[in-house]
Amino acid sequence: MAFAVSQRPLQRARISRSEEEEATPLCSALLRLTRSFVSMAAPAPKQEELQPHAVKDQLPSISFCLTSPPPWPEAILLGFQHYLVMLGTTVIIPTALVPQMGGGNEEKARVIQTLLFVAGINTLIQSFLGTRLPAVIGGSYTFVAPTISIILASRYNGIADPHEKFVRIMRGTQGALIVASTLQIIMGFSGLWRIVVRLLSPLSAAPLVALVGFGLYELGFPSVAKCVEIGLPQIILLVALSQYIPNLVPLMGTAFERFAIIMSVALIWLYAFFLTIGGAYKNAAPKTQFHCRTDRSGLVGGAPWISVPYPFQWGAPTFDAGECFAMMAASFVALVESTGAFIAVSRYASATPCPPSVMSRGIGWQGVGILLDGLFGTANGSSVSVENAGLLGLTRVGSRRVVQISAGFMIFFSILGKFGAVFASIPGPIIAAIYCLLFAYVGMAGVGFLQFCNLNSFRTKFIVGFSVFMGLSIPQYFNEYTSVAGYGPVHTHARWFNDMINVVFSSKAFVGGAVAYLLDNTLHRHDSTARKDRGHHFWDRFRSFRTDPRSEEFYSLPFNLNKFFPSF
Repeated sequence: MAFAVSQRPLQRARISRSEEEEATPLCSALLRLTRSFVSMAAPAPKQEELQPHAVKDQLPSISFCLTSPPPWPEAILLGFQHYLVMLGTTVIIPTALVPQMGGGNEEKARVIQTLLFVAGINTLIQSFLGTRLPAVIGGSYTFVAPTISIILASRYNGIADPHEKFVRIMRGTQGALIVASTLQIIMGFSGLWRIVVRLLSPLSAAPLVALVGFGLYELGFPSVAKCVEIGLPQIILLVALSQYIPNLVPLMGTAFERFAIIMSVALIWLYAFFLTIGGAYKNAAPKTQFHCRTDRSGLVGGAPWISVPYPFQWGAPTFDAGECFAMMAASFVALVESTGAFIAVSRYASATPCPPSVMSRGIGWQGVGILLDGLFGTANGSSVSVENAGLLGLTRVGSRRVVQISAGFMIFFSILGKFGAVFASIPGPIIAAIYCLLFAYVGMAGVGFLQFCNLNSFRTKFIVGFSVFMGLSIPQYFNEYTSVAGYGPVHTHARWFNDMINVVFSSKAFVGGAVAYLLDNTLHRHDSTARKDRGHHFWDRFRSFRTDPRSEEFYSLPFNLNKFFPSF
């Protein structure tokens, strides 16, 4: 391996003999050692070797970009893999919420079916009419806190029948989601969000996108450790199949690289099944059995063979003003997080940066998706699936068709309840192990935007460092306070106001992104050097739909709908 020695140390090493004699014996020995090292070093590298890596508007080395679908057999397998990945959030959220609402396994299975069905519809809408990016629209953890607040509302305490309580709470969440959806619908379709996105630069986008991925670290190894004997092997096997084996077996490398999740999940799931039937958890604690056994989800027994979710299946929604305000705060946080996720998806789809008008259009349709959540009764709102965005990077396949096929799987298995429940019963630690890789890919998509910025600028160092630190630190304080006290730091008599503030400041991506956005647009904004340092000029041609011809290729609406719904 050659040693690269800079010119300055070489010049300092050429010290005269008289200077060496005047130095102390220790310094003389060090000088002789330096000359010996320089003489053994390789020649200085060529000037072209010292050039930094070129800046790329579109991510290279992607096998299939946004508009280039893979062959049908491969596309179907990749679509099924996206379906498997999005099942994690689809199962985890109802599993946590439904028992608190008073529901049992049957209600939990129906909620999962409904959430899966609506996710399939929303994904198809987003891929055809929204941003047209290969983004899966699924359940969001952002809406969990206001939903729990509805569950704890005093007006439900007097209901003795668990099923009746479940239905009443579900109708309350439906009303709050229906009202909350109007925020994104108005912000998106009116073009207000387009104005906000136009002020986004690579410098302010980097912390936002990075924290969209890295900010979900609590869902990674802490959940793996709940059953480390199956979670840790899943991580090791997934890393081996996706990163090492493709280099060791070049002929089959592409298959291992693209289908590593299907292969690893099948093997570890089978391994967990053998541990279950072999009695490994026979005398284990109930909590361990719930996380490790393959027969503890209760979904297969509770799910019907065939069931088609439909609007108002739980009854007419009910509305409470305070709960609606709290859910609207969650909707705004989800809007910001989805913006970061859309940016990451466009990167891994090897598309150009999403024009602000297209981003605003996508947010509007995401609001329609939250409206559908309220109409069907999913007990949760929708946002861009972060794990599926990371899967684009893992497989290096950013094709729109693949995600549309995955939406077909979502709808199909939501109707055939028993079959879908089989896949939904994958143990949680296996899903969490997958998250460890996929969330990391999304986080690195954000870090990658720093290539457009001047990292030698102290303004850049301050904005990136401070926003990321505060994005991690402030939500950590809110979460720790809540876990100890049972309520958030903001604790007034107005419960809806408490929920609004606590939800906003518990999101790492929202806090970090907001801090970066505010600093980037106020600190030396009109300085020409600062404008160049923040990478603003690299995205100038993407701030309008018409200024770059590639935007037409990636983001134009199908069936010539651009004539009726133009992008600006």
